[in-house]
Amino acid sequence: MTLSATERLAQVRRHAGLGQLLLGAAIPVAVGAVLWRVTSPGAAIAITVTGIALLAFLAWRRTRAFDTPWLIRELDARRKDLDDSADLLLAPPASLTPLQQLQQARVRERLRTQPAPDLRTPWPWARIVALWIAAALVIATTMLWPSRTDEPGALTPSDEPVPTAPGIPHLVAQRLHVAPPAYTGIAAHDEATLDAKAPVGSRLAWTLRFEPQPVAAALVFHDGQRIALSRDGDTWQATHVLAKSTLYRVVAAGTEGQPPTKLRRLDAIPDRAPEVKVLAPDRGLSLVTVGQTRWALTFEARDDYGIAPTATLKLTLAQGSGENIAFKEQVMTLRGTGPAKARRFTASLDLKALGMAVGDDLIAQLTVQDNRSPSPQRAQSPGLILRWPADLGQESTGLEGLVKKVMPAYFRSQRQIIIDAEALQKQKRNLAADTFVTRSDAIGVDQRILRLRYGQFLGEEAEGEPQPPPTNDADDDHAEGDGHDHAGETAQADDGHGHGEATSATGASFGREADVLEAYGHTHDHAEAATLLDPETRATLKKALDQMWQSELHLRQGHPDQALPFAYKALEYIKQVQQATRIYLARVGPELPPIDETRRLGGDRKGIAPRALGALASSKDDDAAPARVWAALANDTSPADTADLDALQVWLRTNEARVPDALDLFAAIDEVRGNPACTGCRQRLRSLLWSASPQPPAQVPRRGAADAAGRRYLDALRQEPAR
Repeated sequence: MTLSATERLAQVRRHAGLGQLLLGAAIPVAVGAVLWRVTSPGAAIAITVTGIALLAFLAWRRTRAFDTPWLIRELDARRKDLDDSADLLLAPPASLTPLQQLQQARVRERLRTQPAPDLRTPWPWARIVALWIAAALVIATTMLWPSRTDEPGALTPSDEPVPTAPGIPHLVAQRLHVAPPAYTGIAAHDEATLDAKAPVGSRLAWTLRFEPQPVAAALVFHDGQRIALSRDGDTWQATHVLAKSTLYRVVAAGTEGQPPTKLRRLDAIPDRAPEVKVLAPDRGLSLVTVGQTRWALTFEARDDYGIAPTATLKLTLAQGSGENIAFKEQVMTLRGTGPAKARRFTASLDLKALGMAVGDDLIAQLTVQDNRSPSPQRAQSPGLILRWPADLGQESTGLEGLVKKVMPAYFRSQRQIIIDAEALQKQKRNLAADTFVTRSDAIGVDQRILRLRYGQFLGEEAEGEPQPPPTNDADDDHAEGDGHDHAGETAQADDGHGHGEATSATGASFGREADVLEAYGHTHDHAEAATLLDPETRATLKKALDQMWQSELHLRQGHPDQALPFAYKALEYIKQVQQATRIYLARVGPELPPIDETRRLGGDRKGIAPRALGALASSKDDDAAPARVWAALANDTSPADTADLDALQVWLRTNEARVPDALDLFAAIDEVRGNPACTGCRQRLRSLLWSASPQPPAQVPRRGAADAAGRRYLDALRQEPAR
């Protein structure tokens, strides 16, 4: 009975697995039929086999549910006379009690007299039939559907003329298949002729038929490029990726001596770069209003083939004033809405989250890209500025000047001098006396250089290179605040503030006020003569300079501890100057040199260099070929010289950028070369040459000879007495 139960369980599993396969196999079979038509038989077979194998695995996993406990439950449920003792049929007798052995014998006897019911699950015939009918419809539709492969249908008759002589290969049927790049969204199509207009990067496929069949054939382009046609049965095929506009013709072997075939044209349509337009705000510079917490931005991007769905918004936050400005950048990604060719990008910026405060500027700029592959084109919007104005307080009025919000880069190094002096003072015990004085003097030199830099803003002049410390504290080897080298002057006695009294001036002549003024003073050294700073700021800076004098004096003498109080005070004044972020520049009008009336209309060409038109002469030599052909085409009776046409073609290849439509001119040259007697062709080429010729430079026309009245007028002018 154990063997019989095992066989019955295996029978149930096989039945269930076959049912699952029969139900699900319709799907991979239908998919395989579609792939057989649209791709290749190999791919269709691979996909079908893989699908059936996957179904078989899933069916096997499902049949694992039909196990021994399931068999026992089914027997007990369907045979009430087994007394729920079907599990005893699978147990060995030795492991049972006498009572269980007696019950096992009874169950076996009952099954012997009346066989067990069929435990196989019925197949879902309704679902199986429905799926196979749907699969049959899909397969039939796929097989009957018109072909949509890359190979188009029938060839169209060619418009090439038939040669008069028999046996010469000529084009009888043609097809030009154009497959634009996928990113353009333009479907592949066939052109009615061998001329085409397509986006740059399109793949062109030619299928041509000749009668009789030539030995070889090729596509010959106007720039000398050749693409050989390969034979496939009774047709000839070639492919080419369109990179630029060009002209070409189909040339078959065995047509030597015959008129050239028709020249064809391929126009490459370039992909334009995207354009970004700002819709909101309506101005480039916006000011934060009272209570404003957000800034709304709206952009519109357009492209001929489509804009990428996402764009990048770059935000730059400028904080600070004067030279103490810090920039913080962050980037946001915006998702556009609307059609692909005209997407809108919107953003609502939280000013508090961005960290914007009073006196800050927020600059926003959007960067978009199109769908061109593999290298998309990018475009940026104009920069938008949101300014949070600071409280300017009471400003001076009635000033005759222009306001410039900028401060020099010099107002920031006094703190370093203080740090160096403090560090030197801490090291005094560990340094030798001479070393300490030398280092203190070096800091004093730095203080002097900084003082001179600040002094430039008060109208003072540079003193030259720093000098070593003086040997006598009462004497200085140069005059502070005076950048002039006065020969013969003696040193001035320094009083600690940079003001000294000259003891002698041997270079000045006695009794000459100008020499005395030059030797002893300079009017431009007065602080009141400076025009860069407003009076209040200038006074504060003058106080800082005085403190720097004292700091420099003690540092040069080797006393940094005595110099620090003055350095601190100078830093305090400099900080006050930093707050004055407005510098007033005086209005200065243009000072033009006076006109020398004595030289006007004098006819004197002295000092005027001759200007030879060398470039113009060279241009005339370069343009000799088109001028020669243009003149030759004026006479309809004389044919154009082949050598001139060759020279014109060489000139055109060199000067394609100068010609409005170089391909049209190439085609006109080819027409005249192929049929020199064609009057219309000659006139067309002549008109194109005229439009392509450079315009002569404008010249003053020569005045004609004077008539009798004019001569009398000139004679009368000559007889007038000179005044």
